[in-house]
Amino acid sequence: MVSASEQQSTGIFGWIERTGNKLPDPVFLFFYLILFVVVLSVVADLLGWSAVHPIEVDPDSGSNVVIAATSLLSADNIQRLWVDMPKTFTHFHPLGYVLVVMLGAGVAERSGLFGTAMRAGVRGAPTFLLTPIVALVAMLGNLAADAAYVVLIPLAGVIFAAAGRHPIAGIAAAFAGVSGGFSANLFPGQLDALLFGITQAAAETVFPGWEANIAGNWYFIFVMTFVFLPVIWYVTDRIIEPRMGHYSGSLNPSENASDDAVSVDDDTQDRPLTEGEKRGLRYAGLALLGVMALWLLMLFGPGTALIDESAAPEAQLTPFYRSLVAGFFLLFLLAGWAYGKGVGNIKTHRDLVKMMSDSMVDMAYFLVLAFMVAHFVAMFSWSNLGLITAVHGAETLKSMNLPAPILLGLVVIFVGVMNLFVGSASAKWALLAPILVPMLMLLGVSAETTTAAYRVGDSATNIITPLMVYFPLILIFCQRWNKDFGIGNLTAMMLPYALWLLGAGLVLIMVWVGLEIPLGPNAPVFAPPPTS
Repeated sequence: MVSASEQQSTGIFGWIERTGNKLPDPVFLFFYLILFVVVLSVVADLLGWSAVHPIEVDPDSGSNVVIAATSLLSADNIQRLWVDMPKTFTHFHPLGYVLVVMLGAGVAERSGLFGTAMRAGVRGAPTFLLTPIVALVAMLGNLAADAAYVVLIPLAGVIFAAAGRHPIAGIAAAFAGVSGGFSANLFPGQLDALLFGITQAAAETVFPGWEANIAGNWYFIFVMTFVFLPVIWYVTDRIIEPRMGHYSGSLNPSENASDDAVSVDDDTQDRPLTEGEKRGLRYAGLALLGVMALWLLMLFGPGTALIDESAAPEAQLTPFYRSLVAGFFLLFLLAGWAYGKGVGNIKTHRDLVKMMSDSMVDMAYFLVLAFMVAHFVAMFSWSNLGLITAVHGAETLKSMNLPAPILLGLVVIFVGVMNLFVGSASAKWALLAPILVPMLMLLGVSAETTTAAYRVGDSATNIITPLMVYFPLILIFCQRWNKDFGIGNLTAMMLPYALWLLGAGLVLIMVWVGLEIPLGPNAPVFAPPPTS
């Protein structure tokens, strides 16, 4: 029996797998990029690379300031690197955004709220609605991060088998929803906090003072959910499942499993909810309503704490948007705490503190990566290479006179291809954002629009790259039902989803940009470059 780890894919996907595996870990990838930027900055300084700053004006001459490339080996930049190292790290915007949200989300995950909520969402679904319900819960499960992969995807296989349908089709539908629909959701969450933190850091390299709004893609991802839902439904029921034929194996996945398959956890079984779990969900629902009521009170109640009435009309809700990171922290924290109280696994405040502490243990790798990314972004800015590239890139794109929908469509396709080789959403955006965000802002395309286009491309091809971190786990889930299922089978099964989702997302962003529909509260598609 060939184990999952020994199976190899061939053709283009085999080449992608072999090539991608030669790339270093993202932490060292950014370390090497820093070295490259240092060398490039020295060359650019010697060659006199420069650009005219788009908004900064010299008070003496009245003309726009000329920004020249600066060597990172200059005395000032070397001093800044070592003296400001703690500040460079701790002032990196994604760091605070993500850690705050994850303090709450960690409680919701460890108390069992996410897992139980997903099980409750798909249990007892009518057979003809099973696919769309699994897909919808999978996309909403993105808020649960890892829990969606390890709970919902194997559970979908069990539920499909119990309904007399092919279990691997259920796994495919859930995988397509969780990973192919990675950015689609009804509400912003930790992914929004992470991406918009990087967007803000990138925008500030050219436009200091620009502030991110983590609800800046809320309308877009909401609509994306209902665009992707029928796509996953159609591909599953009309393309994938008919190819699989009738399933005649055992309804117990362990009897079909490969020799190296992991055991089925209790949370993946289609068992009824216990009274404690039902009580926990009721308590969590009350906590959810309580947090929403609190934010509405601060928004519309006496004193309007989350409205700046002294600001211009378009900026009065800025405090509300900036409060959403804290809002989601409190929402996940209190809902997870309430669920834990109801089910009985949070008995004292010490249990709650331990869950919050454990969630930070899971963020250890992110902290290491964030340290390296923060310095890459900062040093790129110190060298002025980001500004120079953005200005000249914007001038080139302007001379090409491409319609905005076509331009954003090309961004989607580029990101989708790059995603086959660099799987991490944060690492990839940290690499692309310092160029794409300011460059398109100079053309009048808002940072929120560029972020939305990135999310479309980043989502669609997750499910066909062997470099995706959960790809081997999904393979093992499939081998529970078919011991001969290999990487080639999984890639071929998920390819129609990737193509349809990429096509649907491409049409969505192009139509959205063409109609100039706001992407979220106070987040227009086009916006004039900010002034200093």
